[in-house]
Amino acid sequence: MTWHRFWAFARAYWFDVLLAAALAVGIVEVVLTQDVNEGPQGPLWFDILAVLGMMLPLFARRRFPFGAPVVSGLVFAASSFVDGRLTPNRVIPFLTALAVFVLFGLIRDRTQAIAGLGFGIGVTAIIFHNDAKGNGVGGFVFTCVVFTVAWAIGFGLGRKFYEADEARERLARAERERAEQARLAVAEERTRIARELHDVVGHSVSVMTVQASAARRLLRPHQEKEREALLVVEQTGREALAEMRRMVGVLRRPEEAPALAPQPSLEHLDKLIAQTREAGLPVELRIEGDPAPLPTSIDLTAYRLVQEGLTNAIKHARASNAEVVVRYGDGQVVLTVTDDGNGDGGGESGGHGLVGMRERVSVYGGELDAGPLPHGGYRLQARLPLS
Repeated sequence: MTWHRFWAFARAYWFDVLLAAALAVGIVEVVLTQDVNEGPQGPLWFDILAVLGMMLPLFARRRFPFGAPVVSGLVFAASSFVDGRLTPNRVIPFLTALAVFVLFGLIRDRTQAIAGLGFGIGVTAIIFHNDAKGNGVGGFVFTCVVFTVAWAIGFGLGRKFYEADEARERLARAERERAEQARLAVAEERTRIARELHDVVGHSVSVMTVQASAARRLLRPHQEKEREALLVVEQTGREALAEMRRMVGVLRRPEEAPALAPQPSLEHLDKLIAQTREAGLPVELRIEGDPAPLPTSIDLTAYRLVQEGLTNAIKHARASNAEVVVRYGDGQVVLTVTDDGNGDGGGESGGHGLVGMRERVSVYGGELDAGPLPHGGYRLQARLPLS
């Protein structure tokens, strides 16, 4: 953990560490070369302050990417009027000037980056003008070429860093959108399950209530206790229906109404297969094992799974053939939808229909497997308990 922390710190602040080291070396260089071998001419206190002024602003480059190198350049130019030999032929000031040009190139704003290059060239011209022992026009041109190359390197790196940051941001945004869409798909499927359960359970409770009412009317006059018990069943059923309508009513869209027709089930697969064939996809249906009666909610879920698999085969996989297998046995029903399409079960939607199906299957303790086949095509397989 300590090594990882040190490595993260080094990656974030390596340039600052180099700046601090260069600052110390620069001050030592000024002190040791004062009036020696065409070194700085002083006064010494001014040269030390100038070195500090050249380098300290660069520590603020993150907060002021344009302002920090500009301040450093202004110090370079101003110091040359007092000591024209402070900057020329000195290693640390030269490296600091290179860093300033690279920082100008790294600025994301293209206008500011180009303005920084022009500013730097202007500062270089002032320094060469104030250096009485300078190298003339040839030295100025060579130095400008070196600084321009440093700026170009920074400019190229800046564009690459900017593109990499944009790519990371797009990836993060896409991940957030995908997660949000998956969450909405799960919420939509849960809402749909609640609406369908309301219709299924509401139908069953209605039948129970009607039967209790009918049985109560058939009782003989002396069967008072039985009549009261059935009346309680009838009233409780009506209250349950009313409460369900109030609770589930908020889940329906304005254009929806409670289903009056029976919910689809595996008994309606023939009709679904026929509709799929009419849509242009040949489908083969096979039933294996002895069909067993399923609870209404599980029967509806099984139908929806087959419907989702065939819808994906038509819309996304661009399949030319499909097969639906319903297998009963071992206390479960296994539904398999296979197609010979391009192996894309969700298309551009990112498979959010499958996200909803997975949520639906998990509600009833089942399992869902979906994915491309090794030799092409796509398979959706679900296992649902019979009880």
